[in-house]
Amino acid sequence: MIALHPQILEKDGRKEFAIIPYDEFQRMSEELADYQDLKDLRAAKSKEAEANTLTLAEAREELNL
Repeated sequence: MIALHPQILEKDGRKEFAIIPYDEFQRMSEELADYQDLKDLRAAKSKEAEANTLTLAEAREELNL
């Protein structure tokens, strides 16, 4: 979990913006990119779950290696 240290700016007495240090922004961006990669990987694995597969021995035999 990333520890965030936001500075909250108000407009007309209401919280309007949150400002975070740049290094925290970078870490958060990296975490979000990693999360998106994980979601994409899980979707790809799910899509290919029923795909036909070969063992290494079967592939070698089929390729005459």
